[in-house]
Amino acid sequence: MTVSGVDLTGRVVLVTGAARGQGRAISERVVAAGGQVVAADVLGSVHELTGTGPGLLPHDAVHTVHLDVTDADSWARAVRAGLDRFGRLDGLVNNAGVLRRESLERETAADFEQVWRVNCLGPFLGLRAVVPHLRAAGAGAIVNTVSTAAATAWTLHGAYASSKWALRGLTKVAALELAPHGIRVNAVLPGPVLTPMVIGDGDPEAEKRLAATPLGRAGLPADIAELVVFLLSDSSAFIVGAEIAIDGGQTAGVVLTRPDRRVSSAG
Repeated sequence: MTVSGVDLTGRVVLVTGAARGQGRAISERVVAAGGQVVAADVLGSVHELTGTGPGLLPHDAVHTVHLDVTDADSWARAVRAGLDRFGRLDGLVNNAGVLRRESLERETAADFEQVWRVNCLGPFLGLRAVVPHLRAAGAGAIVNTVSTAAATAWTLHGAYASSKWALRGLTKVAALELAPHGIRVNAVLPGPVLTPMVIGDGDPEAEKRLAATPLGRAGLPADIAELVVFLLSDSSAFIVGAEIAIDGGQTAGVVLTRPDRRVSSAG
């Protein structure tokens, strides 16, 4: 079975932050492309992904596990659970992340560090946990969810932006070190995407504001999932160390508007 011509039949992918938003959409797309998923999250609701009802994923294609991405032992247990269930591991999507909005003057060291632990240390520990198994298999694909905040900068997001800039660098190093082993590492840089992490009760104007892209709409989790599945597949076999912005054109440049004035000449 394929999605948009992409085939992951026989592949097993560990997806973090799988309980909702982008992670859930990625898990759904992997399954639709014929693959199997180790769906991992710190949220207990991850175990509600599978079943026989509408919108649920089949038990034979998805194994749900609890994962605290900041804890190496938790990673080891999640990887082992996936191997025990499916017998192999072919890919990793480091999707879990946290968003924090605070000025530099009001930020605390503890909160700053926690954002970094989830957004940068977590993917590092994930790489450490899965790479030996991918190397043993002779191939594999890893996709890190970064952010357009790692291509520019946002005020009031010092912890978040800096953690994503660091993850961008980690992705490049991993791509160079692992390519000789047949393991491809790439990054996706989502822009404004309508996910529970971004759309909160305390920001009723968020959806309207996020739609202010050149394309005229905000992204959907499914948009990100399609790109991730492509990067996991053999359709992207020569793509290594790439950083792909998926943001409706938000970081492409500046859109200038001006009055429609007719230029007249005299003489």
